[in-house]
Amino acid sequence: MKADYILLAVDSPAESANFYQVVLGTTPLELSPTFALFKMNESTKLGLWSRKTIEPKVVVDAGGSELAISVDDRERVDALHAEWSRKGITILQEPVAMDFGYTFTGADPDGHRLRVFTPEGI
Repeated sequence: MKADYILLAVDSPAESANFYQVVLGTTPLELSPTFALFKMNESTKLGLWSRKTIEPKVVVDAGGSELAISVDDRERVDALHAEWSRKGITILQEPVAMDFGYTFTGADPDGHRLRVFTPEGI
């Protein structure tokens, strides 16, 4: 068994696909009115499924979990923070050193949390 898909319930797969196209720097593998699919790396895909059609129905709001994106060093964390800020992406947490590493947190249009970090001290 392997976990290789992340599915997020979104209001508009098209709007969310536009957002993730900017964040991930790639185009969706699949895009329909109810679903979009991105390849994040060799083993992980990100699915954006319409909140109106996902089954079973979603019973919680976004923001209770995070999509974590690891990068090589602090400079890359700071560079992505600056880029996301310039592009108007909502920043929930400015770059900061935490127990697990150096990090910042943004949010997508639906409020899903996106944490960029470089592991340190683990």
